[in-house]
Amino acid sequence: MNQDHFVSALRQGDSTAFKELVEQYKKPVYNTGLGMLQNEEDAEDVAQEVFIQVFQSISQFKGDSKLSTWIYRITVSKSLEFIRKKRTKKRFGFVSGLFGNEYLLDQSGKKEFYHPGVAMENRELSAILFKSINGLPENQRIAFILHKLEQISYQEVAEVMQVSLSSVESLIFRARQNLQKELGEVYKNYEG
Repeated sequence: MNQDHFVSALRQGDSTAFKELVEQYKKPVYNTGLGMLQNEEDAEDVAQEVFIQVFQSISQFKGDSKLSTWIYRITVSKSLEFIRKKRTKKRFGFVSGLFGNEYLLDQSGKKEFYHPGVAMENRELSAILFKSINGLPENQRIAFILHKLEQISYQEVAEVMQVSLSSVESLIFRARQNLQKELGEVYKNYEG
């Protein structure tokens, strides 16, 4: 089924088409969320929110881009929204903690993130890599995750992020530079 017929079936509320959409995109949506959020439960929550939004707003899909591009855009937006909400909760928890409402304060801190797709012997290096990726500026992180982890083309990354192709090339170049600088120090410490 071509994209137009598929989108038309989705707009008509065809449950088979929606199940097919979820089957086709659940892994890329989850993996993108996981790369950005570095938490399996959070990635699952975001994936559910993405599919709910896709279902609710499929009528707004104009067809100017591929359906996958639109879904990646929603995934990135939902992931960033989740991150912002979590930061706001932590700030509120900190302020509340200052005034004696300790129950809101997140005491757990962020634990090391191990991507489930990484072999056991590479987990320590994976945790270091993901920590470094998480430290990248937002646009560099998004471009890097979409291109390197999700393996989508520079052109589609540009469409997802709604920026020029040259901007994506620049973002990924700077992300690589930042990661090399960051990881170079980590490797020196790790080996020494």
